[in-house]
Amino acid sequence: MSLPFITDKTFKSVNYTKDELPKAEYDNCTFINCDFSDTYITNISFLECTFIDCNFSSVKAKNTTYKEAVFNNCKLLGFPFHDCNPFLFSITCNNSMLNLSSFFNLKMKHSYFKDCQLKKTDFTNADLTQSVFNNCDLQQAVFDNSILNMVNFRTSRNITINPEKNRLKNAKFSKENALGLLSSYFLDIE
Repeated sequence: MSLPFITDKTFKSVNYTKDELPKAEYDNCTFINCDFSDTYITNISFLECTFIDCNFSSVKAKNTTYKEAVFNNCKLLGFPFHDCNPFLFSITCNNSMLNLSSFFNLKMKHSYFKDCQLKKTDFTNADLTQSVFNNCDLQQAVFDNSILNMVNFRTSRNITINPEKNRLKNAKFSKENALGLLSSYFLDIE
């Protein structure tokens, strides 16, 4: 079944908890102040779309495609990115809240997170090669068997990563946040 193709359209202040977003392929569309919380956005494609001030809390996104999607000032609490279509998956998040979200098993090289809260977010088995976490809070974020080669964590905080359980070749850390690499050894560092 072929989805309708919607391009270059702006959607403002739409409450999709009442009126379901039509299943379609959205290309270069902008969603401003829209509420997707607790909705099903399954089998929908967002190609080069921008989301501004949107709420995606507790959304269901099975087989949803995000290719070069940008989230600005969005609330993405508990977002199951791991259920999304992994083919060409790529996102940029600015000043967004992604606490309790899951990127389990996703290839998301070159991803960019700036001024984001990623508390208790799951990056288990994720490939984040050459991604950037710029001024992000990673408190209790889970990195297990993750590929973190050339990832830039320099300006982020509350990082806890076990170097024996993750690949960290050429990853970048500040002196302050590098202590999070030693937390699994239960050392007393002053």
